[in-house]
Amino acid sequence: MLTTPEVKKILYVTDLGKHTRPVFLHALAQAANNNASLHVLHVVEPMTEVTCAVIQQYLSEEDVKKVRKDGMKKVLKYMKKRIDKFLHDECGGKSLESEPIEEILVVAGKPSEEILRVAEEHEMDMIVIGKSSRKVRGSKVMGSTTRRVNRLSKIPVLVVPNVVPSK
Repeated sequence: MLTTPEVKKILYVTDLGKHTRPVFLHALAQAANNNASLHVLHVVEPMTEVTCAVIQQYLSEEDVKKVRKDGMKKVLKYMKKRIDKFLHDECGGKSLESEPIEEILVVAGKPSEEILRVAEEHEMDMIVIGKSSRKVRGSKVMGSTTRRVNRLSKIPVLVVPNVVPSK
């Protein structure tokens, strides 16, 4: 007899765009349906070598590290504020404290690599990610990060269209 796989830890990946609300709703629903914890991840792309070189001309290495650290803190604060607002607006006034959100992570690196790394390190059971927000010749296409995560992931990936379905 087949046993249903357990989904206890879900990684919701967001680029913080305005188009991500439908994806977040699906992540919340998956967490609720599976009685699972939800972990939110945003990946900040690293600065290019040229940008780093220019900045290092004007700031010490210690100051550069401080700027990066402060920037990550600001992104984390912004994420918490956006999630709280979304929960309030879309989920009947709920807040971060009332939802199964275990942690909110902000990391720097190549998005697909960091998503897969975090999923493995935190022993996630599922990844929820948006399809894309770009259009090519009038049609929405799957983004390169989503394609790569979907192709390389060792765990199930739920790819959610970034649009609210019409009723």
